[in-house]
Amino acid sequence: MDALLDVDDLVVRFATPNGDHTAVRGVSFSVAAGERLGIVGESGSGKSVTAQALMRLLGPAATVEAGAVRFEGRDVLGFSKDELRRWRGAQAAMVFQDPLSSLNPLVRIGRQVTETLREHLGTDRRTAVARAVELLSEVGIPDAPARLRDYPMTFSGGMRQRVAIAIAASCSPKLLIADEPTTALDVTVQAQVLDLMDRMTSELGTAVILISHDLGVVSTFCDRVLVMYAGRVVESGTIEEIVGAPRHPYTRALLGSIPSMTGPLPRRLPSIPGSPPQAGTRPPGCSFASRCPLAEDVCHEADPPLTGGVACHVATREIATRDTREIATREENGR
Repeated sequence: MDALLDVDDLVVRFATPNGDHTAVRGVSFSVAAGERLGIVGESGSGKSVTAQALMRLLGPAATVEAGAVRFEGRDVLGFSKDELRRWRGAQAAMVFQDPLSSLNPLVRIGRQVTETLREHLGTDRRTAVARAVELLSEVGIPDAPARLRDYPMTFSGGMRQRVAIAIAASCSPKLLIADEPTTALDVTVQAQVLDLMDRMTSELGTAVILISHDLGVVSTFCDRVLVMYAGRVVESGTIEEIVGAPRHPYTRALLGSIPSMTGPLPRRLPSIPGSPPQAGTRPPGCSFASRCPLAEDVCHEADPPLTGGVACHVATREIATRDTREIATREENGR
């Protein structure tokens, strides 16, 4: 499929009192219309920074030093302020983990929904209000006409998140980036949020990038997954490949940290030992080596390239050995 969004070798650095810190290191991927891509990893892995870089929302301390971001072939990193204003909301929209960071606490909900419609679609006030009621009803806000007059503080956290999604969906964007949209929501509201995004992809052809630390949520919604660690992609593949046959030790550890729904409860919930490297203190070699049970000397010396969808010296060697054996077996059977 032709790419709606194409990201090539994205590098983002932050200026800090202790020197520059590279938060995103050579991230590349593409998303087609109607496709659902998940980006997973622990806090600090670079997921949100990647998303904010795509939307040109990083602050002055951040610099995109390399890479390209193309939307329908157009260079997003080269957009002027006017081009960005027309693009955001109308063609690409973003939902943040904390809706209070995107909803204005001093402005009524109705105005926040209708101003997006009027700005990007040129809708008149009466039509915009009617559409705002429809949108709030679609995301499960009860008594939507009355709630238009309320401020964000009168809504629960789950309702604020649904309002934020309604605003993001209001102009039927071609791309929706959802940064931890279900965090801190109960399972019922999580299901409603995912159902709305599912309808956007199936009915409108919207491409969705779902950012999460929860592989369980991602596995129920996405077609493909990128696994990020310490600012780079360490594994990529389809849901079936990532969940069914993970190759990178970090991916395996993430999946192993999900409690089983069957069998006896463990005395302690499974976890990944150690901590991700701190900003500016990334050691040489593979960033996961100090936490990896399979690490070898080479892992502490050289950072593995992303080869065949996995960045791991051990996994790459295992794949090469397996492929060699399969070729030998086919040749033997063909004699």
